[in-house]
Amino acid sequence: MKINLTALFFIVSALTLSTQTAQASEKSTTSQNMITAKRTIDSITIDGRADEASWQQASWQPLANLILGAPYNEQDFNGRFKLTWDQGQLYLLVEIVDDVLFDQHANPLHLYWDDDCLEIFIDEDASGGNHQFNHNAFAYHIALDNQVADLAANNKDGSMNPVLLNDHINSVWQRSSTKPNKVIWEVALQVFDDRFDHTLDSNLASQQPVTLTVGKTLGFMLAYCDNDGSAERENFIGSADITAVNGSKNLGYITADVFQKLILIK
Repeated sequence: MKINLTALFFIVSALTLSTQTAQASEKSTTSQNMITAKRTIDSITIDGRADEASWQQASWQPLANLILGAPYNEQDFNGRFKLTWDQGQLYLLVEIVDDVLFDQHANPLHLYWDDDCLEIFIDEDASGGNHQFNHNAFAYHIALDNQVADLAANNKDGSMNPVLLNDHINSVWQRSSTKPNKVIWEVALQVFDDRFDHTLDSNLASQQPVTLTVGKTLGFMLAYCDNDGSAERENFIGSADITAVNGSKNLGYITADVFQKLILIK
């Protein structure tokens, strides 16, 4: 049997390319950290004290991946967080050291990402995809005054349309008076799916938060916008290790594909 070497070469090349593509896709999926959150064992009070037993059983997670800005030192910023949950809410305990707390814009919808703020990214069904101007996923920016902003659908003129979603989140923080002046930030977050529409009646079934259960997987990322007094934020630090696209790691507000996977366990 005569073998066409040229055809064989192209077949092998195609198979090799297919394998490499599959491996790259698998690496892209598995390179993101998979984290878990245990169910609460007592009632969580959002007061910035973090004295519940549920927090004692939860493990610290790092908040240390530089997404935007120049390298920083631990005196400028360092952070970590814990997660727990019950049927109604996802809870976060965030411990932050930030040498300057800065809030330059009184209007909570004006350039809120350039103030110091905590940012929680949630994708209810972990489906990934674009969410920049929709609620396929959420990028909740929690300001120092605890108001919560996210982008919604574009205005008719094509401009951005930030909205307040204060009823989605209960947030309280306290700062220690002793060095290193840690900020203890407690958050209770109701999880909404992609049917949510901020323009609709809040009493509609589609506008209600989902019930959380053991085994549920969420898309999740935590981040912090740090500004020590500049016109724009100086650093953006996240929990996920994001691979840059065209030189940029600042992708979380656009696509949920870069989120971590968060699994709820007993």
